[in-house]
Amino acid sequence: MSLLSNLNDEIKTAMKSKDNLKLESLRAIKAAVLLHQTGKGGGKNPSYEEEIKILQRLVKQRKESASIFYDKGRNDLADNEKAQASIISSFLPEQLSDDQVEKYITDIITETKANGMKDMGKVMGLATKKLEGKAEGKLIASLVKKYLSS
Repeated sequence: MSLLSNLNDEIKTAMKSKDNLKLESLRAIKAAVLLHQTGKGGGKNPSYEEEIKILQRLVKQRKESASIFYDKGRNDLADNEKAQASIISSFLPEQLSDDQVEKYITDIITETKANGMKDMGKVMGLATKKLEGKAEGKLIASLVKKYLSS
């Protein structure tokens, strides 16, 4: 079942239960998917990988907004953004733990025989492909830096 058809069912359920926060989050996902379809090279349903990227981008936007709102003392708005990020995250595949991501990174570094920061691009390229949708890019980058700089 595609994300869009699943979303329509979820939106109906949220409307019936009058869950405004969930409804707002689901509509944001639907808008992003529709924008993707009508954008450059549009007219097609996004692939699974594209759907994951859309969802990750939405979660990242919500987390960054929440952080800014907390800094400005607007906890009410920050809590709303954080709650939306959590709802949107529920559509993503289960995230790996930090330890699991760390194991993947060390295996990739061993596999590519990377030694030093000059090989960061090679390791990051492979790591982001293998861990796509399963871990945040920020975590992957920090672990790669940690292991390549030591």
